[in-house]
Amino acid sequence: MSTARHPYEDLIAHLTETSPLSPGEAARVVADVLSYFSESVEEYVRRRHAELKSRGHTNDEIFPRIARDLRGRRVAAPELSLRQLRRIIYG
Repeated sequence: MSTARHPYEDLIAHLTETSPLSPGEAARVVADVLSYFSESVEEYVRRRHAELKSRGHTNDEIFPRIARDLRGRRVAAPELSLRQLRRIIYG
């Protein structure tokens, strides 16, 4: 009988060898990072807008910042205009 192997077992092993994380903690970190980067563009824009709005930023500050942030995402998002970003939030 074979044991199911975690798809990122090598990465988890690397994290446990190079940090103070236990295997369980490393697996949770990997899952969190994968979840973060699996967000759709729309989910990311909505979440980021809400975060920045809750910190008191205005839309004039938020939308250019989100546009810059999207260019640096690990999984490349399409180039969105400020208008497209606003439409994601407000419809």
